[in-house]
Amino acid sequence: MKKVPVYAYYFPNWHVDPQNEKWHGTGWTEWNVVKHATPRFEGHDQPRIPLWGYEDESDPKVMEKKIETAMAHGIDGFIWDYYRFADGNYRERALEEGFFKAKNNEKFKIALMWCNHDPIYAHPATRLRPMDVLKNGDLSYDEFLEGMDYFIKNYFVKPNYMRIDGKIYFVIFNPIKLVNGMGGMEKAKMAFAEVRRRVAAAGLGEIMFGANIRLIEGFNENDKKVFNEFAKSLGIESAIRYNWGGNFPEGFPDVDLNQYTKNGLTTFERDSALCDFAVNPTVCNGWDSSARTVQSDIYEDVGYPFTKIVNGRDPELYEKSLLAVKEFSERDDFKGQFITLSTWNEWTEGDYLEPDTKFGYAFLEKIKKVFG
Repeated sequence: MKKVPVYAYYFPNWHVDPQNEKWHGTGWTEWNVVKHATPRFEGHDQPRIPLWGYEDESDPKVMEKKIETAMAHGIDGFIWDYYRFADGNYRERALEEGFFKAKNNEKFKIALMWCNHDPIYAHPATRLRPMDVLKNGDLSYDEFLEGMDYFIKNYFVKPNYMRIDGKIYFVIFNPIKLVNGMGGMEKAKMAFAEVRRRVAAAGLGEIMFGANIRLIEGFNENDKKVFNEFAKSLGIESAIRYNWGGNFPEGFPDVDLNQYTKNGLTTFERDSALCDFAVNPTVCNGWDSSARTVQSDIYEDVGYPFTKIVNGRDPELYEKSLLAVKEFSERDDFKGQFITLSTWNEWTEGDYLEPDTKFGYAFLEKIKKVFG
C-alpha cells in the first residue's frame, strides 16, 4: 500500500522581524507572549515551556534540528504559513535565513500557504480592542502577481518544493478574500490563469492551487453546489484544513478534550463530502489561545483570542486520532493527497508538536509509531 505523505503546518514568528519591532519593540518575538502566559482557571496548563528553549528559528542550526527531528518522527515536510502584503514580505527570515540555509533542508519537503488574512493585534490582545487590524490582507491583481513572481523565482525553483501529481503545490489561505480584493471573480480568474502561464514560462511545469476549507467563506457548508462551482471557477484542485476550529464543545472557557477530539474527527467525512476535489484531513492535539491575551484582563467570551480553551493535551488520545486519520487515508474512497498535522509550532494557540517540558517528545513519538 502506498504511503500517504504526512506534512505539518509551520508558523513563523519566533525570530526578530522589523515590522514586529515597530509594533512591539526592539528584539521582540512571539516567545515573549509564551513566557508571560498564566493560568486562567484552576488546573489550566499554562505556561507552556519549550524543551529546546526559546530558540531563534532564523538560525540555520536551529532549523537543522527541527528538520532532523521532524524527519526522524515520520513527518515528510512543512506547509509553511507565508505572510506577504501590498508592501512586501513579513516574517520571511525564518524561511529564507533559517530553513533554506539549513544544511539538511533539501531532504525535507516545503510548500507555501499564502496567509492573506488581516493580522490583528493579538500579541497580546486586550478586551478593549481584541480585533484591531494591523495590516490589510487584501491584494490587487498586480500585487498578487508580484507576490507570485517572487515565489516562482525564490521558492518554486527549489528541488525540495512540494509537488502533487508533478504540479507545484500552493495554498491560498482565504480565497474569498483574495477574490474580493481583486474586485471579483473575473479578475481573479485572469490572475490565476496568468500565474499558470508564468509558472510554465519559468520551466516549472504546472501549479496546483489549494485552499483552506474553513476559509472559503461566504458559503453554507451544506451548499455543496455553490461551494464547488466557486472552487472550479478558480481552478482550486485541493483543500486543506488548518485546524479543527469551529468544532468546540459547549462551555466556556474550559471545554472537554475528548469531545473536542471526537468533533474534530468528524471533519474527515464532512469535508470530503462537501468537496468534489481532493481533501486533505488534519489532526490537532489541542487549542488554547489564551496566551495571546493581556494576562491581567478578565478572560470572558469577547472574541478571538479570548476563545474556548481545550485544556490539557493527551498523547494517548492523540495516537487514537492519528490512527483514525491513517485508517481514513487507507480507504478505497479516500480522495486526499496527504495528511496534515496542526501544527509544528503554534505555541500560543496550544496546538504544537515541538517538545515541551511537560510531555517531552511524546506527541512526536506517537507520529513515529503510527506513520514512521
